[in-house]
Amino acid sequence: MAFKPLHDRVLVRRVESEEKTKGGLIIPDTAKEKPSEGEVVACGAGARKDSGELIEMGVKPGDKILFGKWSGTEVTIDGEELLIMKESDILGIIAPAKAAKAA
Repeated sequence: MAFKPLHDRVLVRRVESEEKTKGGLIIPDTAKEKPSEGEVVACGAGARKDSGELIEMGVKPGDKILFGKWSGTEVTIDGEELLIMKESDILGIIAPAKAAKAA
Protein backbone atom coordinates (compact mmCIF):
# COMPACT_ATOMS: atom_id res chain seq x y z
CA MET A 1 0.00 0.00 0.00
CA ALA A 2 1.46 3.32 -1.04
CA PHE A 3 -0.44 5.74 1.21
CA LYS A 4 1.06 7.83 4.01
CA PRO A 5 -1.22 10.11 6.06
CA LEU A 6 -0.05 13.66 6.65
CA HIS A 7 0.37 15.59 9.92
CA ASP A 8 -1.65 14.07 12.81
CA ARG A 9 -3.81 11.77 10.70
CA VAL A 10 -3.99 7.99 11.06
CA LEU A 11 -5.03 5.27 8.60
CA VAL A 12 -7.14 2.61 10.37
CA ARG A 13 -8.44 -0.83 9.36
CA ARG A 14 -11.66 -1.77 11.17
CA VAL A 15 -11.65 -5.15 12.92
CA GLU A 16 -14.50 -7.47 12.04
CA SER A 17 -17.35 -7.61 14.55
CA GLU A 18 -18.65 -10.80 16.09
CA GLU A 19 -21.10 -12.93 14.10
CA LYS A 20 -22.85 -14.13 17.28
CA THR A 21 -23.90 -12.58 20.59
CA LYS A 22 -22.56 -13.97 23.87
CA GLY A 23 -25.82 -15.91 24.19
CA GLY A 24 -25.25 -17.61 20.82
CA LEU A 25 -27.70 -15.65 18.67
CA ILE A 26 -26.50 -15.05 15.10
CA ILE A 27 -26.52 -11.37 14.10
CA PRO A 28 -27.65 -10.74 10.51
CA ASP A 29 -25.55 -8.37 8.36
CA THR A 30 -28.36 -5.81 8.24
CA ALA A 31 -28.44 -5.50 12.04
CA LYS A 32 -24.68 -5.29 12.61
CA GLU A 33 -23.18 -2.00 13.68
CA LYS A 34 -19.82 -1.00 12.29
CA PRO A 35 -17.19 -1.73 14.92
CA SER A 36 -15.50 1.14 16.72
CA GLU A 37 -12.32 -0.90 17.11
CA GLY A 38 -9.50 -1.02 14.61
CA GLU A 39 -5.82 -1.47 13.86
CA VAL A 40 -3.52 1.39 12.92
CA VAL A 41 -2.12 0.79 9.42
CA ALA A 42 -0.10 4.00 8.96
CA CYS A 43 0.53 7.29 10.78
CA GLY A 44 1.58 10.78 9.81
CA ALA A 45 4.62 12.48 11.35
CA GLY A 46 2.54 14.36 13.93
CA ALA A 47 1.09 17.80 14.52
CA ARG A 48 3.13 20.97 14.89
CA LYS A 49 3.00 23.58 17.64
CA ASP A 50 2.80 27.28 16.74
CA SER A 51 6.56 27.42 17.25
CA GLY A 52 7.02 24.76 14.55
CA GLU A 53 8.07 22.04 17.01
CA LEU A 54 6.80 18.56 16.09
CA ILE A 55 4.38 16.85 18.50
CA GLU A 56 5.06 13.12 18.22
CA MET A 57 2.19 10.70 17.55
CA GLY A 58 0.85 8.67 20.47
CA VAL A 59 0.01 5.66 18.28
CA LYS A 60 2.06 3.58 15.87
CA PRO A 61 1.26 1.08 13.11
CA GLY A 62 0.02 -2.21 14.57
CA ASP A 63 -1.68 -0.65 17.64
CA LYS A 64 -5.26 -1.80 18.32
CA ILE A 65 -7.41 1.23 19.07
CA LEU A 66 -10.93 2.35 20.01
CA PHE A 67 -12.45 5.33 18.25
CA GLY A 68 -15.74 7.23 18.28
CA LYS A 69 -18.72 5.88 16.36
CA TRP A 70 -18.76 8.74 13.81
CA SER A 71 -14.99 9.28 13.64
CA GLY A 72 -12.99 9.43 10.46
CA THR A 73 -13.58 9.45 6.73
CA GLU A 74 -14.17 6.17 4.92
CA VAL A 75 -11.90 5.61 1.92
CA THR A 76 -11.12 2.69 -0.37
CA ILE A 77 -7.42 2.10 -1.02
CA ASP A 78 -6.28 -0.87 -3.13
CA GLY A 79 -9.80 -2.33 -2.87
CA GLU A 80 -9.81 -2.27 0.94
CA GLU A 81 -12.17 -0.08 3.00
CA LEU A 82 -10.20 1.96 5.53
CA LEU A 83 -10.68 5.03 7.71
CA ILE A 84 -8.61 8.20 7.85
CA MET A 85 -8.98 10.08 11.12
CA LYS A 86 -7.18 12.62 13.26
CA GLU A 87 -5.25 11.29 16.22
CA SER A 88 -7.57 13.26 18.52
CA ASP A 89 -10.51 11.05 17.36
CA ILE A 90 -8.82 8.00 18.91
CA LEU A 91 -10.21 7.23 22.37
CA GLY A 92 -7.49 4.83 23.47
CA ILE A 93 -5.11 1.98 22.72
CA ILE A 94 -6.21 -1.57 23.59
CA ALA A 95 -3.42 -3.31 25.48
CA PRO A 96 -2.67 -6.97 24.65
CA ALA A 97 -4.17 -9.46 27.15
CA LYS A 98 -0.77 -10.35 28.68
CA ALA A 99 0.15 -6.69 29.25
CA ALA A 100 -3.28 -5.96 30.78
CA LYS A 101 -2.90 -8.80 33.32
CA ALA A 102 0.60 -7.67 34.29
CA ALA A 103 -0.59 -4.11 34.99
